[in-house]
Amino acid sequence: MEAEPVMAVVVVKTVVAFFLGGLVLYFLYLYESMVLKPRRLRSNLQKQGIRGPSPSILLGNIPEIKKIQLEARSRTPPNGNLSDVVSIAHDWPFTVLSHLLQWRNEYGPMFVYGMGNIQFFCITDAEMVKEVSVYTSLNLGRPTYLSKEHGPLLGQGIISSSGPIWAHQKKIIAPEFYLDKVKGMVSLMVDCTTSMLRIWENRLKNEGGVADIKVDEDLRSLSGDIISRACFGSSYSQGEQIFSKLRTLQKLMSNRIIGIPFLRFIPTKNNIDIWRLEKEIHAMILKVVKQRTEVADGKDLLQMILDGAKFYGGVDSPSLGITRDKFIVDNCKNIYFAGHETTAITAAWILMLLAAYPAWQTRVREEVQEICKGGVPDAEMLRSMKVLTMVIQETLRLYPPGVFVSRKALQDIQLKDILVPKGMHVQVPISILHQDTDLWGPDAHQFNPGRFENGVLGACKLPQAFIPFGVGTRICVGQHLAMIELKVILSLILTKFCFALSPTYRHSPAFKLVVQPEHGINLQVERV
Repeated sequence: MEAEPVMAVVVVKTVVAFFLGGLVLYFLYLYESMVLKPRRLRSNLQKQGIRGPSPSILLGNIPEIKKIQLEARSRTPPNGNLSDVVSIAHDWPFTVLSHLLQWRNEYGPMFVYGMGNIQFFCITDAEMVKEVSVYTSLNLGRPTYLSKEHGPLLGQGIISSSGPIWAHQKKIIAPEFYLDKVKGMVSLMVDCTTSMLRIWENRLKNEGGVADIKVDEDLRSLSGDIISRACFGSSYSQGEQIFSKLRTLQKLMSNRIIGIPFLRFIPTKNNIDIWRLEKEIHAMILKVVKQRTEVADGKDLLQMILDGAKFYGGVDSPSLGITRDKFIVDNCKNIYFAGHETTAITAAWILMLLAAYPAWQTRVREEVQEICKGGVPDAEMLRSMKVLTMVIQETLRLYPPGVFVSRKALQDIQLKDILVPKGMHVQVPISILHQDTDLWGPDAHQFNPGRFENGVLGACKLPQAFIPFGVGTRICVGQHLAMIELKVILSLILTKFCFALSPTYRHSPAFKLVVQPEHGINLQVERV
């Protein structure tokens, strides 16, 4: 009888010992990940002459970033009308990325800083960017925060994955966006755009010939319709809820601070909304997939993704760390998001710039009218639109949809004379490179499509400094689709309409995972 209490005490002591031991191991893990590992990574680069701001424990340089950005915003006057947009120059990186510009001035074109426990090796040197672009090994992969902190939006799709998973995804998806294949989508793009323009025409009739239109919203719907029909065999109306929820999810994700472990697991209102949306989007995409499997319909991108998922044999693949359903859903989310959001935003920025610079609007319209001769554009006509191409390239230079090229050293890698240690994140701020006066000239902050008259080689001292679609093996697989889609949309709009900035327009580029107009883009539209 006496043995039972003794045994109970032993059990309790054992449980307490295990608990305390686990707690100690947990704190040791935190200390290693939050303090020792970041310190080792920084020290490795500091020994090679790469300096940077001193970080704090847990938060890294986050407090300093917020302070610098707040000071930059306080120095920036508000903008609202046409004269502001033309006169202030398009130097939004001086506000949005003010911390990087300040550190570049203090520490040189390459420096190191921290976001929580994530260490960034930031590169604004064009020659070093070239090294990143020609590095083809899988040892330089995507940052893990894309699939973790941004996981609800990107998961382990082609945008955020690395290694064998990414290689398999690229093999499936990239061929669907080859130039010859995209050329075959032109008539579909024309049909979708024409439908949107009919809505604009009706608005003009109802509003006395001039309408104030928030073009970025309509362009999102249009781009969503194009990507839905071209890649998923359905109309925008069928996927409208998915696009809407992805847009809401994008806004919520932009509020997340990366680099602080377990922050994404805390049940804040923002996180709870993210978790709910992630589940809803997952279920909605699988519903679309189920409908496709019941009625086979051609060989579009969705079918290629479904065929690629057969690689997993319909079951989990522990060696790759991703399930069949997750493979399908994550890649659909990536295409839905990247395939319509970035193109729509770029088209909106182009219309804003053409509204602000009417001489260029006239030049592009005259070129389109001369080439199309009153008809609709085809693939060959689009290739002949040189002035329009210049305008698109200059817009992508000033307002690239992606702010960073981001990589992670999955093993120690050599970039020129710098050994980048395993675990270090490599970051290239695209917009800073695009507005470097040493590379682009003293008018680097101005809208001047003429700089591209002789192509990228004639526009910049180092062509590797123009990277709106990324660099190297991870360059955007949809760049041909984006360029042709932009040409179709803009040529049809310019044929039918002329436009100016609305008095209500507020120039406010903001970083919400992509560079977008925080208050939208309102234009006054009328018939040509």
